[in-house]
Amino acid sequence: MAERRTVRVVLADDHPVVRDGLRGMLTAVPDVEVVGEVGDGVAAVALVRALRPDVLLLDLRMPRGDGLDAIVALCDDPVRVLVLSTFATARDVRAALEAGATGYVLKDAPRDQLVAAVHAAADGESVLSPAVATQVVTRMRGTPGTDLTEREVAVLRLVAQGTPNRAIAASLFVSEATVKTHLVHVFTKLGVTDRAAAVAAAYERGILPA
Repeated sequence: MAERRTVRVVLADDHPVVRDGLRGMLTAVPDVEVVGEVGDGVAAVALVRALRPDVLLLDLRMPRGDGLDAIVALCDDPVRVLVLSTFATARDVRAALEAGATGYVLKDAPRDQLVAAVHAAADGESVLSPAVATQVVTRMRGTPGTDLTEREVAVLRLVAQGTPNRAIAASLFVSEATVKTHLVHVFTKLGVTDRAAAVAAAYERGILPA
């Protein structure tokens, strides 16, 4: 059996503790070498171009040029970008993959899963954490909650602005009872039980603009 080649990796995360943990995890693997690490998107692009690693393990939310900016900037480079994020929102996953990321893995992934993802990315294979894959499949099948009526979206938009029911009713020229009915329908369609969760789900699914 042919010996597996060593995968050269650059780490990009603005939290030093996270980078320390990743470095320790990956350097324990014989065929993975961490060749550099940075704490922001601009530095990530510069280091990748200087070191030419096989894989850039990249957080999305960083200062001075976030992860998405880095993915776009490196789209013509041979490096494979593997996003490693705390978040698996449909918006983040879609944006990263459309920008050119090879894969998307969550930070709570077990070590074996992360190492396998690094190798797969180096080989040019697309790789997604199970939770991320679920997001993608759900979106392909049609995300629940996108069938809100225009009035329900209007109510939800005002809820997102922190507007109480009485003020929403006055703004839309309906009764407060009608507003409550709209909210019940919104909660049901989004699969949530309260106002805060409804707003979060609406932003995540693109019902409300970011």
